[in-house]
Amino acid sequence: MKDFIITEEKTEKAVLVGLITPEQNERQVEEYLDELAFLAETAGIKPVKKFSQRLAMPHSVTFVGSGKLQQIGEYVEEHEIGIAIFDDELSPKQLRNIEKELKVHILDRTSLILDIFARRAQTAHARTQVELAQYRYMLPRLTRLWTHLERQRGGSAMMRGPGETQLETDKRIIQDKIAKLKRDLEEIDRQKSSQRKNRGKLVRVALVGYTNVGKSTLMTLLSKTEVFAENKLFATLDTTVRKVIIDNLPFLLSDTVGFIRKLPTELVESFKSTLDEVREADLLLHVVDISHPTFEEQMVVVDKTLVEIGCRDKPVIVVFNKTDAFTFVQKDEDDLTPSTRENISLPELKDTWMSKLPDGCVFISAKEHTNIEPLKALLYEKAKAIHVQRFPYNDFLFQHYDEETD
Repeated sequence: MKDFIITEEKTEKAVLVGLITPEQNERQVEEYLDELAFLAETAGIKPVKKFSQRLAMPHSVTFVGSGKLQQIGEYVEEHEIGIAIFDDELSPKQLRNIEKELKVHILDRTSLILDIFARRAQTAHARTQVELAQYRYMLPRLTRLWTHLERQRGGSAMMRGPGETQLETDKRIIQDKIAKLKRDLEEIDRQKSSQRKNRGKLVRVALVGYTNVGKSTLMTLLSKTEVFAENKLFATLDTTVRKVIIDNLPFLLSDTVGFIRKLPTELVESFKSTLDEVREADLLLHVVDISHPTFEEQMVVVDKTLVEIGCRDKPVIVVFNKTDAFTFVQKDEDDLTPSTRENISLPELKDTWMSKLPDGCVFISAKEHTNIEPLKALLYEKAKAIHVQRFPYNDFLFQHYDEETD
C-alpha cells in the first residue's frame, strides 16, 4: 500500500486545487479548500498555495482548463512543490493527464482521506476496513502505474505487451485481496454482532457529527473515562463503547468515526460494520461545532450521511458544542445592511430554527464543562422514555426514584 502512504521523513509542500461551479460558489470553494488544507496538515503535508477556477463542470481530461493547469505547473516548478491535491475525486484519465503535465505526485480528496485513515487505523478491524477501501479505490486506477511499460511494446508479433500482462496480473491480485478482506470483515462483523447482542437490552446512544467537532471530548466527559481526543481530522476511527449511568439509568454510549463532505464511497462501504453502532442505536447525539463559520452546512452533510446509512427516523438530540469559541461581529447602529451569520450573537441564534428542533437541543462547551448538567437532564429524559417503553414495569421504579430525588 505504499501508493497511499506519504513519507513522514520530510514534510512535502503541496498546492490545493478546487473548482467554482453552479453547485458550489466562490465562498464555499474557499471553505472547502480550507478544509482540504486541514486534511493535508493532518496527513503531514504543508499546503502553500490555493488555486481555483470557475467552470460549468470539471474538465473531463484535466479537471481544470489547460491554461489553469499550465499556471499551476509553472508555480509548482518555480517553488519546488512535490504534491498537487485536488478537492474532488479524479478519474483515472484525469489523474494520468494531470500527472503527466505537472510531473509531481497527484492526490485527490479521496486518496488523501484514505491516507489519513491508513495512518489513524489502530485495531485489526479498522486496518482491514481501510485496506479494503484502498484496494477498491486503486483497482480502476491501475493503468497509470504501468504506462512506463508501453514503450516496450513491439510490432504485430507482440499483440499484448508486458505492461498489459502485468496489469491483468495485478488486477487479479487486487481482486483476490479484496475478496479476502471482505471475508475477514464478515468474520469480524459476526464477532462484533455477537458482542452487541451480549450487551442485553440497555438503551444505546451514539455520538455522531462532522469530524473534529468534539465528540471524543464529550464522550470522555459523560463516561468519566479517558478517550483519545485530538485537534485533527478523524482522530477517532474505531468505535468506542462505554457504559454510562445518569442518576439511576444505565445506558451504552458509543463514539464513532466523524463524517465529512464528500466522504469517499469506498470508505462508507468498508466502514459499514463500524456504522452499525449508529444504525442500531436508539438515540443519536448529533454534536455540532457551533463556532465553525459553516456549521449549518456540516449539519446537512451529517444528516445526508445518516439517511444514506438508514438512520432517517431515529430521535436526535442536537448538541451545539464549542460555545466557548463562538464569536460574532457586532454591527454598528447606523449599519442598515442585512445581518449575516457573522453578525448574529449566540442568544439571537438560539431563537432561530434551533428552538424548534423536534427532539430538543442544548448548547455546551465540552472543553470548559459548560452547561453539561442540562445536557445530562435532557439525555436522561430521552433515554428513560425509551427504557420505559421497552420495560413498562420499570416505570413505577423511575417514578418512585424521581419523587425521592425531587
